[in-house]
Amino acid sequence: MTTPESGRIEPSGVSNAEVGKGGAGWREGWRWDVAAVLSFALGAFWVTARLWLRPGSALRDNRSDQPQFEWMMAHGARVLTEFAYPFASDRMNVPDGVNLMANTSVLSISLPLAPVTVGLGPQWSFLIFLTLGLAATGASWYFFLSRLVTRSRGPAWLGAAFCAFAPAMVSHANAHPNIVAQFVVPLLAWRTLRLAEPGRWLRNGLLLGLLVVWQAFLNLEILLMAAIALGVVVVSLAVGRPELRQRWRTFLAGLGVAAAFAAVLLAYPLYVQLFGPGSYHGLSRLIRGYRTDLAAFVAWSRESLAGDARTVGPLARNPTEENAFFGWPLVVLTVALFGWLWRSALVRGLAVLTLLFAVLSLGREVQLNGRNTGVPGPWAALENLPLLHSVVPTRWSLAITPIIGVLLALGTERVRRLVREHPAARRPLRFATVTVLAMALLPLLPTPLPAYRPDPVPAFVTSGAWRPYVAGGRSVVTLPLPDNTYTEPLRWSSRTRLEMPLARGYFLYPDTRPWSAEPNTALFTAPYRRTSNFFGHVARTGEIPPIAARDRATALTDLRYWRTGVVVLGPHPHADQLRTAMTALTGITPTFTGGVWLWDVRPLID
Repeated sequence: MTTPESGRIEPSGVSNAEVGKGGAGWREGWRWDVAAVLSFALGAFWVTARLWLRPGSALRDNRSDQPQFEWMMAHGARVLTEFAYPFASDRMNVPDGVNLMANTSVLSISLPLAPVTVGLGPQWSFLIFLTLGLAATGASWYFFLSRLVTRSRGPAWLGAAFCAFAPAMVSHANAHPNIVAQFVVPLLAWRTLRLAEPGRWLRNGLLLGLLVVWQAFLNLEILLMAAIALGVVVVSLAVGRPELRQRWRTFLAGLGVAAAFAAVLLAYPLYVQLFGPGSYHGLSRLIRGYRTDLAAFVAWSRESLAGDARTVGPLARNPTEENAFFGWPLVVLTVALFGWLWRSALVRGLAVLTLLFAVLSLGREVQLNGRNTGVPGPWAALENLPLLHSVVPTRWSLAITPIIGVLLALGTERVRRLVREHPAARRPLRFATVTVLAMALLPLLPTPLPAYRPDPVPAFVTSGAWRPYVAGGRSVVTLPLPDNTYTEPLRWSSRTRLEMPLARGYFLYPDTRPWSAEPNTALFTAPYRRTSNFFGHVARTGEIPPIAARDRATALTDLRYWRTGVVVLGPHPHADQLRTAMTALTGITPTFTGGVWLWDVRPLID
């Protein structure tokens, strides 16, 4: 039940008197709390170990997003050190700029880590963001579970460890730090439960509103899922525990304060996101087609101890979207725990959520073992609705992870109580519990994320030799031009604290092409121009299409549009072909300096 005075969720059958007796024990057990937090830190370092042990390494299985997040960390530092406008930037996609509110700007993290970015560089602030995100998520869930859900640190630790290091979380640790950093979610749950506290609706509402704003600048997708989950849990508790309904006026007053306060603080940023330059209306149909394969629920992730990348391939679009992959033993255990703990109103609410999120994650058509089944999913009727049109459907199954974590905590807490009530059965109960948990969880233990050593940032960038070429508002054009498949230029720009402006880039941007089948939906870069398409083809295939006078004229038009000061070619598998093609287009012979080939196109543009 939930005690209105404390906002505590107690498992069915645990009395308030029993809780009160443990106060002294909690005060004396701070060493266990410290040990728990340290264990989460060690787990986070284990997952990211290859990045820490080999400075300069990058995540191998997602080579696009890490440079983008490093760029975002540099933007956060620039906001504080140069008072740059926080919600958009002209340092990428010259001349149009980027709507950062419509992208993963992570201002709630990049601003606090600005000293690290300035002092050590964005690559280190990214790594700290990723590592601390995992560790802080575990610690936050641990304190929430141990103080509000169970009465024991052991079950709380087990549930929190799963919330932080489940297969889906480790999958997103491949350069999605804004998704693995879910430490605000337990705080949102805590403050939501405190809304019913008598006499403090104003204070509690303001605190919840601040947390909503914090999470909004971290990841709106997670905020939406958390809001739905908390809504279902609160309703289930109110239905299952009639005594709680006595506090509904206080709860609603606090909720109204939180909503109003958050709305005031977020009004302008959300206006920029939804209606400002560079805003878009939903993701493309292709991305909204990312779904959870039905077989993925009982399979093992590639980064799990029992996982194998060869068997995972047909079940997930890429290594960062393995959002289910609980393994069949844990699925069986989860169903058994729901049945065993069904008398709890909290558990009934969690069961509804699990079914809801699992069904939504199946997308518009159910897929099994990589093949369409022809069975429609309810997402087909929902995917075009406001807000939902910006959700990647497979990530609904990611929201099942903390549900299972809470369920594991409740289940092991129930076993502990049975052991106390039946001392004679202590040994078989403990043996059975350890055996079942080992079978379900050991195969899911994470392995360190694979890493690789990217090419060093060219001396042309690090030395500042590019500066004369960008005077007067000009930009740097790289070959190929950056997009979601080639993001090295973002890494270069972040090393200059975004002082080196780029043409194009990797970001979400509205599709404004007149012939587009989905106008104003999000592309993963600016709408393609003929010259960017030309060099993208050369970079992918190594083939140079025939170059005619029209191609040269179009290239000149595009270079002028990008306000190009210099064209730069760094290390690339098809560098020779790219160099030949650029020389043929412009008639300018490049020079090699600072580790790059460069074409000074200022005379041509002027």
